Amino acid sequence: MSEFAASAVPLTGGYGGQTYAVSAAGEDAVLKLYVKDPGRAAVDAALLRLVQGLLPVPRILDAKREGSPDDPPYLLTERLPGMNLQVFLESAGEEDRRRVGEQLGELLVRLSGMPFLTIGMFRDGDLGIEPFGAGDLEQYAEGLDLGLDAGQRDGLAAVIAEAEDLLAAAVDRVCLVHGDFNPKNLLVDPAAARITGLIDWEFAYAGSPYADLGNLFRFCADPVLAGAVLGVVRGSGPDLGEPLVGLGRAADLWALLDLAARSSEHEVAAAAHGLVSRMADTRTLAGGRPALDVVH
Repeated sequence: MSEFAASAVPLTGGYGGQTYAVSAAGEDAVLKLYVKDPGRAAVDAALLRLVQGLLPVPRILDAKREGSPDDPPYLLTERLPGMNLQVFLESAGEEDRRRVGEQLGELLVRLSGMPFLTIGMFRDGDLGIEPFGAGDLEQYAEGLDLGLDAGQRDGLAAVIAEAEDLLAAAVDRVCLVHGDFNPKNLLVDPAAARITGLIDWEFAYAGSPYADLGNLFRFCADPVLAGAVLGVVRGSGPDLGEPLVGLGRAADLWALLDLAARSSEHEVAAAAHGLVSRMADTRTLAGGRPALDVVH
């Protein structure tokens, strides 16, 4: 690893301080060290092989799949071209946002079409699955320190009931879930408004076909982007039923609550806590978010 150390530049995303831009074999590359979770290196390598050619993911140039926190495993992958989608969307025009939304919808359709039999986290390089075993959503929420008052806790219980009612009538299917499907983990060619990369797979698991949609729409307030996403998902993929936005928000509630419970760690977690508080105050899954849905 010493040949990379002199030119390594830390990158944002993934586990903080463990991802670096490097130069290897005459090309730009990304080095990811697995210090906090050494076992995840083999999982991520297997996932990148699984989706290669189906999704815009980097090629693996080199890998050390086993190790320890003191001698961590790593993945060395090509560095995909493009700029961060979150930055691009801040100034993109309506047509570019629509084009990007259609591509995001296509990626969601492909993910939802990669089936698994059991819900849970991937545990090894063979993508064996360890069931979550966390009980139902109400039990899970009760175990989190969300700092809500009594009225808000009652409101959150109403939100959880709404989410469970929606999901009980939804498509019962398990698929590959990226787990962090949002603009900060996507790359785009700004000149062509073309998605060039879906990165940071360390939270991927087998789960609901609505989960990545809910993650994408968690803080989304752009009806142009959302309408384009929904149009493709409705028109190109297996029928996921309706209401898609509500189902996405329901499936995202597990991850949203987990993030909100860590509100002091960073600004995204603080924003998640603010959203959960609004949901509890309004006793609705939407929590004041725009409808986004083009179907009425």
